[in-house]
Amino acid sequence: MNLDAASPPAQTAPDLQALGPDAQAVFEQRLARLTQALDILPDKPEETPASALRALWLLAVGRPMSLHAAAETPLVALSAAQLETLDRLIERRVAGEPIAYLTGWQRFMGLELRASPEALIPRAESELLGQIAAQKLRSMAEATATPPIVIDVCCGSGNLALALAHAVPQAQVHGADISQTAIDLARANTQNLDLGQRVSLHTGDLLAPFGAEFQGKVDLVVSLPPYISTAKMDTMPHEIVGHEPHLAFDGGPFGVRILMRLIREAPPLLRPGGWLGMEVGLGQGPAMMQLLEKHPAYDRVETVCDAQGAVRALLARAAGSTVD
Repeated sequence: MNLDAASPPAQTAPDLQALGPDAQAVFEQRLARLTQALDILPDKPEETPASALRALWLLAVGRPMSLHAAAETPLVALSAAQLETLDRLIERRVAGEPIAYLTGWQRFMGLELRASPEALIPRAESELLGQIAAQKLRSMAEATATPPIVIDVCCGSGNLALALAHAVPQAQVHGADISQTAIDLARANTQNLDLGQRVSLHTGDLLAPFGAEFQGKVDLVVSLPPYISTAKMDTMPHEIVGHEPHLAFDGGPFGVRILMRLIREAPPLLRPGGWLGMEVGLGQGPAMMQLLEKHPAYDRVETVCDAQGAVRALLARAAGSTVD
């Protein structure tokens, strides 16, 4: 299990104690407000009322950071003006504004990434695919002197592309997204992490940016694609549909439009023995697995399940490998 995906500690008592009883009282009063009013979605397991309060407290003093980073950072005393700022931030969070958009930061696979409404907020559940993809990529890198080539489709803020580049220093990673503003955010994250020498970013529809020079040479195509059906978009929580880009969620009438395109369009790019890895929505795994198993371009299919046993990602190997 990736410890980075676990919930950060609720609070660090020593730093509150060091600030004195007045600061402790302020913290407890605001914690009570958040505990009573905050509706935390299940796809944000890293957030609790206490972890949110720590992040907002530090944001109020001009130190924006992710929930995880805030859990590791001592709190400081607030001025009267900063306390007013904190209260305004709390009300914005209670009204449904995502904590990652308030702070501007989100952690993914141990990396601190900029977050903004231009792209989907990276989810802890997506680390399931990230971890397995990193394992396969390491094996590829160890098996050959040639740097493995990775394409991350629907890259959004660049979280998966950057995590793989960070995890496997030999890899050459390409991220692509149809949204130019998402690519701009991914580029900022690439620069912040100093990965520009090994991560290239492209604007375009799925695999369209990758021409003849990539044909049959790609070791890994990965994607965290939109997989919510269009009909379900209106029933999603306001915190999601009211703030995050719809393009990052809408997977067409049945939610599998992008998944099916990836299954069809990835094979010409993959080398023999290369892999396609895709995150899937709850309940989509069996049908997508069946499509992959029937497709002649793939000779092996693997599933990645969450803690509840639900299939959350699929990996398919391109046929033609000489290695079992």
